[in-house]
Formats: sequence, structure tokens, C-alpha cells
Amino acid sequence: MMEKPNPKIVAVAVIEKDGNILLGRRKRGKFLKGVWEFPGGTVEKGETFEQCLLRELREEFSADARIMQFICSCDYDYSPDFTVRLEAYRVRLDPDDLKLHAHDEVRWVARGELRHYLHGCASQSLAEKLSARPD
Repeated sequence: MMEKPNPKIVAVAVIEKDGNILLGRRKRGKFLKGVWEFPGGTVEKGETFEQCLLRELREEFSADARIMQFICSCDYDYSPDFTVRLEAYRVRLDPDDLKLHAHDEVRWVARGELRHYLHGCASQSLAEKLSARPD
């Protein structure tokens, strides 16, 4: 059995429109189906965080994106032996031309409402940090 990297490194996009942040709900047949998340995914060997995000956003939305700036890192322990580290970046893309491949729904959520969507998962720590930030 192949051992999972620990921590698992995931690059996620914080995409804003009119003061709200884009979340996607994982579609059926996927691990953690029905869970809301920030778009993004696992960083592959030899890939930078930025390269990962560009690839993931093309795969998830058929969208070309522009990485703007690093926001923060957040760790989440799923068990005593497994941690996920999110590397969050502010990203720009055309929100009106998204094609859903990895999600069955997307929503634009106010910062203060993020905690109602993201709880009990790796995205929770990032949601708490974003809710506390004025920008």
C-alpha cells in the first residue's frame, strides 16, 4: 500500500466577485461528495502552488485564471496521523464563463457566511481566517 504524503499539500483559490467568495460543492461519485470547498487541488510532484492552481481551475471550470497573491497557509488534522495543508491564493478569473466539471453547484458566499458552508474539513481554518479579515 502506498503511503500518503503528510501533510498533504493542497493549493486553493479564493475567487471574489462583488465582495463574495466562490465555493463549489463536490459532485456525486467524488470523495467527500456534497462537501463545499474552495476550488483547487493537490499539488503534484514537481509542481508549484501556482501551476497547480492553474491546472486545477482548468480541470474544474475550463477557466483560465490569473494568480494574484498568496493569502495564507492553514493546517487541518483529519486524524492523529494525517494532516492537510492548504496554501491559499487570491485568484482572478471570469466568473461568468464557468463550466462545472468537479462540482454540481457553485455559490458566491459572503465572508461572514463561509463558516456555515465549511465546517469539519480542511477549508474551515481558511474560512475562519477570511471571515476575520476586512479585505
